[in-house]
Amino acid sequence: MTEVALAPATPHAPSVIRLLLGKMGIAYKEVLDHHGLNPARKVQAALLDDAVGALMVLFPQSQLLDLNRLTELTGRRLTAVPTERLEKMLGKHNLSLLPGLPALTSSPCLYDESLLHEPIVLVNSGEPGVLLEITSEAFKSMLNKASAANFGEALTSIRPNLDRPDDDREEITQAVQAFTARRIQQRLEATIEIPPLAETAQKIIKLRVDPNATIDDITGVVETDPALAAQVVSWAASPYYASPGKIRSVEDAIVRVLGFDLVINLALGLALGKTLSLPKDHPQHSTPYWQQSIYTAAVIEGLTRAMPRAQRPEAGLTYLAGLLHNFGYLLLAHVFPPHFSLICRHLEVNPHLCHSYIEQHLLGISREQIGAWLMRYWDMPDELATALRFQHDPHYDGDYAEYPNLVCLSVRLLRSRGIGSGPDEDIPDALLERLGLTRAKADDVVSKVLEAEVLLRELASQFTQG
Repeated sequence: MTEVALAPATPHAPSVIRLLLGKMGIAYKEVLDHHGLNPARKVQAALLDDAVGALMVLFPQSQLLDLNRLTELTGRRLTAVPTERLEKMLGKHNLSLLPGLPALTSSPCLYDESLLHEPIVLVNSGEPGVLLEITSEAFKSMLNKASAANFGEALTSIRPNLDRPDDDREEITQAVQAFTARRIQQRLEATIEIPPLAETAQKIIKLRVDPNATIDDITGVVETDPALAAQVVSWAASPYYASPGKIRSVEDAIVRVLGFDLVINLALGLALGKTLSLPKDHPQHSTPYWQQSIYTAAVIEGLTRAMPRAQRPEAGLTYLAGLLHNFGYLLLAHVFPPHFSLICRHLEVNPHLCHSYIEQHLLGISREQIGAWLMRYWDMPDELATALRFQHDPHYDGDYAEYPNLVCLSVRLLRSRGIGSGPDEDIPDALLERLGLTRAKADDVVSKVLEAEVLLRELASQFTQG
């Protein structure tokens, strides 16, 4: 035999891949893989799954796939499919490796946006050592049913300590602390099992942030959800809103009585509230959950209107902050059911303490921390997460301060009138000054709201579940 005969044949892309690309009209060039190729152009494919099903994930080899970030993005705890299953799937097509071609599997696909920043991409062909060079444009055309996101960590930002042993002790200590914190977060994301947001809620959230959204848009969303439609008509017909004439339709309810802002925030509050049921246990003598939420939202609505026009935050968002201010309570009950009963029992015997002290003592965290975490987890506006997180700090003066300040003021005003739970706490002058309100004006707002207490209770009862 000659030396030429002994030389291995140049590998080529498998026929199934060539046929697939031909069928899709995708031009490509075969390239032999080697270390000198730019990793930012090389497409790494991973097939992940969970109880819901499989997901193909594509990202550049210059990144680390961060599963925690993926969980935050998708609300799913995805892990790699078992090797045996992957091999079986690839074997059907006579492939050795998973190519980064969404059309090859029937599963949904998620890709990292940075892949399209390069003029060309290099995709695994399914045959070791052979890559397919495809223009970014052509590659993008294959991703028309896929979703873009950012979930990778650039390798350039991960710097292992290879040459500083003197730093080891400190770095190990930090790592242990971080790991402990990470384990807690992992428990949150893995154990909470928060139901995914209902489709209606997702649509409402999109409308909330769309500056061009119209009454027609929100009417359309509400009308496709029969329960919500009935709710909106019922709100509008409530004596609290004292609507003139009979409410004949959702559009009528929104246009004539409630308005875009109120509907979108009431609807969102309701949709979020219904993702977690009310706990069966609760502290004795406490104001029912939704009653307190509606009261707080109504007081905030009045306080926002009373603020000087130039200082006023977004009225719809402040209302929503009031509606959801105690959402962490539902979450504590959901995540820590045995501890929750214990918290209720401690609240009953410690009426002189704000719940934060009791929760910190028993759990090491407060409902405000976990509520704000969930708002971020659900991609709600930063103003909302801030409102929940700092609502008990009358001195908070950081970003979006007016939102937690308004919640703090409303809760304290209501407590001074016997509504809510916990002690009657002082309202500092500085808190009122930051909001541009006088004490007399704030008292006047809460008095007006409580004049309609019976009607507000009726409105709150519409939220009641569980």
